[in-house]
Amino acid sequence: MPAASEPSCPAEEINRAIRAFLADRDRPLTTAERRVYEELRARWVDAIRRRSGVAGGSSHGPPR
Repeated sequence: MPAASEPSCPAEEINRAIRAFLADRDRPLTTAERRVYEELRARWVDAIRRRSGVAGGSSHGPPR
């Protein structure tokens, strides 16, 4: 069992940030919000690739 103080992986942290960002939105994103989401998503995909050791695309979909 991991220690309580052990940091989570970057992909999980970014996933939580994306979920928090989208949590209370029950409407389409504005242009500015879409840019923020796309940046977070790009960071998440990069973290998944690094974690998996994959240089190319990921078969995992974005968190929603």
